[in-house]
Amino acid sequence: MNFHKLAYLSIRYPKVIILIWTLFLIVFGYLAPKFPATLKDHGLYPDGAYASVQQILSSDFHIPKDPVILVFEKNKHVTLEQFQQFIQQTILQLQIIEGISEIVSPLQRKEMLAGNFAYAMFALDNHIQDMKSTLAEIQRSFPIAKAITVNITGKPVVQVDVNRASQHDLRQAEWIGVTAAFIILWFAFGGIVSAMVPIVIGLVGVTGTMGIMYGIGSKIELSNFVLNVIPMVGLALSIDFALMIVSRFREELVHKPPEQALLITLCTAGRAVLFSAISVFLGLMGILFIPLPMFSSIALGAMTILIVSVLLALTLVPALLFVMRRAIRSENKSFDIFTKRGWWNCASQYVMRRPARMGLLATCLLICCLLPLNKMELAIPDATSLPQGYNSRLAFETYQNQFGSPMNADVYLIAQVNADNMNKEEWFKVHTLIQKLESDPNVQKVDSVFSSLHLSPEQLYVLYQNPAIKAKYVPILQQFIQKNHMLLHITLKGTTASKHVMSWLRNWGNQGESSEISFLLGGEAKYQQEVFDAIFQHITAVLLFILVSNYVVLFMAFQSILIPLKTIVMNLLSLGASFGILTWTFEGGHFGIEPTSIAIMIPVFIFGLVFGISMDYGVFLVSRIFEVYQKTQDNGYAVRVGLASIRKIINAAAAIMIAVTVPFAFGEVAGVKQLGIGIAAAVFIDATIIRMILVPSLMKMLGKWNWWAPAILKR
Repeated sequence: MNFHKLAYLSIRYPKVIILIWTLFLIVFGYLAPKFPATLKDHGLYPDGAYASVQQILSSDFHIPKDPVILVFEKNKHVTLEQFQQFIQQTILQLQIIEGISEIVSPLQRKEMLAGNFAYAMFALDNHIQDMKSTLAEIQRSFPIAKAITVNITGKPVVQVDVNRASQHDLRQAEWIGVTAAFIILWFAFGGIVSAMVPIVIGLVGVTGTMGIMYGIGSKIELSNFVLNVIPMVGLALSIDFALMIVSRFREELVHKPPEQALLITLCTAGRAVLFSAISVFLGLMGILFIPLPMFSSIALGAMTILIVSVLLALTLVPALLFVMRRAIRSENKSFDIFTKRGWWNCASQYVMRRPARMGLLATCLLICCLLPLNKMELAIPDATSLPQGYNSRLAFETYQNQFGSPMNADVYLIAQVNADNMNKEEWFKVHTLIQKLESDPNVQKVDSVFSSLHLSPEQLYVLYQNPAIKAKYVPILQQFIQKNHMLLHITLKGTTASKHVMSWLRNWGNQGESSEISFLLGGEAKYQQEVFDAIFQHITAVLLFILVSNYVVLFMAFQSILIPLKTIVMNLLSLGASFGILTWTFEGGHFGIEPTSIAIMIPVFIFGLVFGISMDYGVFLVSRIFEVYQKTQDNGYAVRVGLASIRKIINAAAAIMIAVTVPFAFGEVAGVKQLGIGIAAAVFIDATIIRMILVPSLMKMLGKWNWWAPAILKR
């Protein structure tokens, strides 16, 4: 990139650049408020056997796909007849609401009614525009009874609540984060004008990106998680990039005219911002290797805000700085980041005099943070990700307690048959498959047409040949056989997300195509297995891409073999430590947080986002050290001066990053809390233990080896 030309444009046409970005803000700012309406659900949907079985269950067996569940509860004084009348009245009211189909009543299936509890299921039309209004209409239709309650839950209901809670979390976090960031900048710069520039850049970047994403979201489905990621990442990156450029401009403005100060700023801090942005972009690109809509949505949203942030930092920030150069100069009279008597210089000298000792101390602190990692448990988010007071969560927990089996996993098997024309041999093949399943030690029971009618394969064959006899059993037969499909309901020993259940599903799923009777597996357990496999079977590719690509970028920036390697290892250490803190906080239930497993997507998001963001500080720090080293060829002096000169800004940048992410930790949705705490912990560790202690210690001990590279690889 030609930074000289950028500087020339910023000096010659600053008002034109400001006008262009103002128009950008007006156009996309108008669209930004519409963005939340385009978001769908979480986007954790694998495109495998589970989806195929869901479609067959819905179209052939009228079992709703992602059903809405009504949970009925009666007082013990209410008779069974009164309870059933209330349920019947509720079902009749549902039938007249547009968009509802596939209603399954507990009056039709005895297993859906137990004691004082019952549940019904129905499907919602996927084309409903306003799901929130439809659910409100459903709740208004419920009949009123003093001794009977009905609550609504299910994935669509939980998702509406998650979206609403996420928007509340977003508004709260934005105000807190922006205010805290402004206060930090004010203290760092000692002036309102300088502090306002990064804030303006952050707000323009986030608002404009939301407008852009509205256009994208109207064309493709986006995960609701994007709503929190864009402000969280956007504010942090936009403000941090602007901070680096503003701080360098103020530094150069002390001794140089504005034009020269701006040129030097873009050639140094601007270059560092560009390489940092490339590292972040590559980290986000790695997430695209995971074939789930949630991950592609997050990567797309974060890459969009990243591009906007870089363009703002390299065009609008220089233009604003040049226009406001006199005000900045007046704020800058006592500003001298290179002061040699400050606390930062003393700290740098202390670390440099004791590199081995300080390096060992930093390593011990990181190991302590890493220890809880062996207890990390990953889970797919459900209704329990909402606060305990939400009705959808209460209804979900009631349903699970009364009708679910926490120690068993339910699986649907869809066998490919042609029931009307099956010969006796084919009936025996299906029966043999069932016997094989029942003999499996992991299978608790198999519900099928054989067990329901207590008939042998030969008897069922005869039954199907005689229409008069067959007519007597039509209701039961339709539950298990429709068109070209036969349904088996398998109950496995073990929880839905247990390793041996997932292993069983993989093993039997592979047999589905090679078996004498072709079959597919589905159900919640299969869904979770496919999600876990989609992530963990591709995580190696994600890691390799991010690590190798970032190594290449850093080598191009510093022409060193060891610097990129050391920077990557430092980032991995800070990420591992943050995962340990995340595990200790959430699974241990510390700081008043409800004990819960870590949402399966959170470590991947934190890795993809923070690995690149951590490169900011690594690139900014090493760039400054490299700049001094190129002038002096004295490694010790370069590390000491570079560290003292950039440390204050790195800590300010880290404080801002933490300020805009920590507020999300006080949100309502568990996944958003985990993302906020995980990013904040990683940034804090990276900016303190890593950048303040471990990096300078290693650079001091390595000496000139820091900058070694084969001559053939150097420019």
